[in-house]
Formats: sequence, structure tokens, C-alpha cells
Amino acid sequence: MNYINARIVTCDKDFSIIELGYITVKDGRIAAVGDMSDFTADSGDTVDLEGRSVYPGFIDAHSHLGMWENGLGFEGDDGNESTEPSTPHLRALDAVNAYDYCFEEALAAGITTVMTGPGSANPIAGQALCIKTIPGRIDKKVIREPGAMKFALGENPKNTYHEQDESPVTRMATAAIIREQLMLAKRYMEEKNAAESDSDLPDYDMKLEALVPVLTRELPAHFHCHRRDDIFTAIRIAEEFNLDYVLVHATEGYMCADELAECGARVLAGPIICDRAKPELRNLSTAAPGKLEAAGILPAIITDHPVVPIHYLTLSAGIAAREGLSRQSALLGITRIPAELLGIAHRVGSIEVGKDADFSVFSGDPLSVDAKPEMVVADGVRRI
Repeated sequence: MNYINARIVTCDKDFSIIELGYITVKDGRIAAVGDMSDFTADSGDTVDLEGRSVYPGFIDAHSHLGMWENGLGFEGDDGNESTEPSTPHLRALDAVNAYDYCFEEALAAGITTVMTGPGSANPIAGQALCIKTIPGRIDKKVIREPGAMKFALGENPKNTYHEQDESPVTRMATAAIIREQLMLAKRYMEEKNAAESDSDLPDYDMKLEALVPVLTRELPAHFHCHRRDDIFTAIRIAEEFNLDYVLVHATEGYMCADELAECGARVLAGPIICDRAKPELRNLSTAAPGKLEAAGILPAIITDHPVVPIHYLTLSAGIAAREGLSRQSALLGITRIPAELLGIAHRVGSIEVGKDADFSVFSGDPLSVDAKPEMVVADGVRRI
């Protein structure tokens, strides 16, 4: 399939824009992309885009899509196993309802890839995954599983276990539970590595097994944190255990942006357009992504669906741009940057040869309030 006469915003490393170009799709991948002057028609079908703009499939790097289901209460609430504070062995793959209507809304908005996973009730919540928003069985939509281990600091674990009169009820205890489990996993890993025979192996522990890839940096640690003190607790723990970490939300990160830049911190910023629904959101600012950019941190923009409905991802990026984030970084914040932070940039996040054929076609600015894709292609198939 050939898509011709398009303005192609590649979102590649150079942020290349082809003013009049073509994309050739074969077997679900981008087989060729270039200027129309180099296009040679083959036997495939051709779609003339007549000067419309093409963007990579958008990516929401932090959501709970399918974990809290559309229009349901407890029956569709599978995001928090709030019966014990450490549950690293839980897999979002077993909880996501891939047939939830919000997947359709995401795809219709040009969002072709998401990370979804457990909530923030537990200090260690479990394993998130990266999936496509295309229809069908979840196992066929997976890009990376597990995609990250979810940790949580701040209000949410405190509130959850205070109500149950159990630990943790302080920030100290939340951090201590995380440290204890990581230390146990480290010892477990060392004992396994030192074992000379099966009889020397430690007893199998599913929870510790799940944490071993975090310690070996094969699996990134995603830390839910809003306040500055929680942000630096996340960094402190990550540095103690040499974790490959990402800060999720980092609501007050703009208030210490230079220090975060010194740490080399990476940020999933958002939700951008929610209310200040709890104390640790009192310093929420739509200008935060722009201030992070000014300090040298290019954040991904997230919805935290269902906190902000996922189809408002582009609106969130647009508002961040209105409030100081450069337009280029706003586009990269929902394409290449999240792909890189999630470790899936070899497949998605930009329009380049060899990557998945995920892209959307717009007549206007995709970051504007009235933007709606005229066409969405995912895995090489026109979906919208």
C-alpha cells in the first residue's frame, strides 16, 4: 500500500519533515518513506492524501486503560490489589480488558500504543505492559510485556493502608517496604547465581523472581510520585539499587527541574488537565512540561487514563504547548520520547523504514482542540 502526496512529520531524531512525500507499507511495516520525487509506483494500491499531514501513531506512556473499565464500578476495577503492600508478581496482562470501549476511543484519536498497568495503592504494585490499541485478543496486541515494574510513593499507599490499619501509614514505611523487597530480591538473585546444583537453589519465590529483572536493569522501574520529597525518595532508592528508573507524574518536578536535570531524571508528565483532587496535587501546573524542557528534560505527556480520558492525549500536549512547551517537544512527547522511555522505539514512535506502520492523517494541527484524524493506520491496516 502506498500513501502519496503527504506532508510527513517523521518525529525521527532530526525531526525531519517531508513537505511532499510518500509512505509504502508492506506486511504491517514501513517499507519506504521519502520525497515524491523519488516515488516509483509499484503494483500496490495507492491512497492520495492530497497534501494532508501524517504523524506517527501517538503513544500514551502511562495509563490504566482496560484496568478501570468504561462505565463500571467494582466489577470493572482491576487496577489495585490493595490486600498486601508488595505485589510485584502481578501482571497487567491478566487484568486488562482489551475489549473495553476506551480502546476504540484511543484508536479513533490516533493513539495506537499505550502503556497500561496497575494503580498506585501499593508500594510495589506489579508489572505494566505496552500494547497496541487495535481490536482483538490482548496477547496479539502486546509490544513489550512486562514493560515496567510499578512502584508508588506518597499519599496513595498511605491512604490505602491507613484505612485498613496496616503498614504502610507513613512515607518512611512505604520506602522501607520497597527497600526490603529489593534487598531480598538481590540476595535471592545472588543465591541463585552462586548455586552449583539444583539442590543449592533457594526456594522459588514468585515475587522475588519478578523483581530480579528490575535489579539487572532489564526492566525499568516506574515510580509514581507527585511531591518533591517523594520524587527525591524515588531517585534515592533508584540510585541505591542502580535501577533504570522513570518518574511518573512528577507533578512538582518543575519546582526542582534543575536538580532533576542534574540527576539525569526522565519524566512522564501528567495528567495535564485534571483538577487538584488531593493535597499532593496542589501545585499542579499546566506549565510544568515547558519548565522541565527549559531545564533540559524532555518529558513524555500522559493522561493517566481514566483520570483524564485517553482520547484527550493530544489536547493535553496542546495545552502544554500553549503554556510554554515547544510545539516540537509537545509532538515528540506523544511520539518518539515515550517510545524511547518505554524501550519500544525500535518499533514505534516515528515514521521510519522498518518500524510498525502506525500513523494518523490530519488536515489541521493535531494539537488543536478541534483536531480529529481523518485516517488512522495501525500495524499497516487502516482502522479509521
